[in-house]
Amino acid sequence: MKSAVETLEPTKVRLTVEVTLDELKPSIDHAYKHIAEQITVPGFRKGKVPPRIVDQRVGRAAVMEHAVNEGLSGFYADAVRDNDLRPLAPPEVDVTAVPGLPGKDEKPSDELRFTAEVVVRPVLDLPDLSTWKVEVDGTEVTDEDIAERLDALRERFGTLVGVDRPAADGDFVALDLVAKIDDEPVDQVSGVSYRIGSGTMLDGMDEALTGLSAGETTTFETALAGGDHAGEKAQVTLTATAVKERRLPEADDEFAEEASEFDTIDELRDDLRTQAGASKVAEQVSQARDRLLDRLLADVDIPVPTDLVEAEVAEHLSGEGREADDEHRAEVTEESTTTLRRQILLDTLAEKLQVKVSQDELLQYLLSMSQQYGMDPSTFISTLSERGQVPAVAAEVARGKSLAVALRRVTVVGPDGNPIDLSQYIGTDAEDQAPTPDSSGSDSDSDAATDLPAAPASSSSASDISSVF
Repeated sequence: MKSAVETLEPTKVRLTVEVTLDELKPSIDHAYKHIAEQITVPGFRKGKVPPRIVDQRVGRAAVMEHAVNEGLSGFYADAVRDNDLRPLAPPEVDVTAVPGLPGKDEKPSDELRFTAEVVVRPVLDLPDLSTWKVEVDGTEVTDEDIAERLDALRERFGTLVGVDRPAADGDFVALDLVAKIDDEPVDQVSGVSYRIGSGTMLDGMDEALTGLSAGETTTFETALAGGDHAGEKAQVTLTATAVKERRLPEADDEFAEEASEFDTIDELRDDLRTQAGASKVAEQVSQARDRLLDRLLADVDIPVPTDLVEAEVAEHLSGEGREADDEHRAEVTEESTTTLRRQILLDTLAEKLQVKVSQDELLQYLLSMSQQYGMDPSTFISTLSERGQVPAVAAEVARGKSLAVALRRVTVVGPDGNPIDLSQYIGTDAEDQAPTPDSSGSDSDSDAATDLPAAPASSSSASDISSVF
């Protein structure tokens, strides 16, 4: 089989493939066998009809159509592999010649020829990470950090007390809500409790409730956040039925005994200091990953296939029933473009750094996902496997791990410019390369880890090619 690649765009190529008659013969033989099992010919048992009779009954063209449709996906996959391409979407295939049948030039061909235009992951020019420095915040714990954690703990043991005054930031307001569009009620709730300043309901709600006393009503305009009228402007009327403030217990030894395993408030504060220190170290790791990713996204030229973005946006808007909302379309387009740029970058990074995901890492991720969805782990994993989604999950694990591996290549420094060792949290290359003991106690071989080369942003395989005739 011969194949050649023509670059049409940074994210699109045209494959030209030529398959000899000998290479197509297994598919032709299978086509004759399959058709013979489907037709009835007097004097022949089903499945035993010879090829010449099949040709007479259904025609040579039908046989070749069957053979090409069956073998095309495999030839396409071979061409993709031979040319080291990373498809991001199913190809657009055009068969230009079939053995024994007139081609587009009207002359019978002695080989199968087809072209496939396909969106591919672009080739990125990644920087030398060994020259990079990534700065993160320090881990010094301040008195303010301790006070913040202590106040959060006190809030958990606080009580709500009704007050006879206008509502202020941090107060809890019991309220009734009615939303209207063109004077027609579209939503209403009663007796809901809302904390001013939380920003968890409607834009402008915090401002509308501030200064409102029990029994008072106010109206403001905002965009609805959910339901059939999500995004539409509405007049929202709020009636406060009660205003309450949270009263916190005193931070003393008695509180320490009630809220923790410690006998004194000083012991509790010492423990909160230790917790704050550990949290700041975790924040350093998170900062390092985020800042490295942000810099890569800013410094690396990442072409994005517009067709793929448009398809994603169309599907998203169709699911929401908001195809005509141009403002929302722009937001979704930006989000989809950002997501795709990130995936392309991390897939390339994972490939360049030869990231491997062990079976244990994949299993732990799947177990975590099953908990998020509230499903039995075995059922969850079986469902993903039946839908063929496990490779996509493995690719996502690889993307996350690629950042950790990349952090091993850069120098992470604190505010003072001194290097910080994060190996406890991001691992080491030696740990990745170490053999993993199997259940029998012996070292496992390379099967203990799964190589993850190009992980497509939109999964595509040879099986995505449907009939081309």
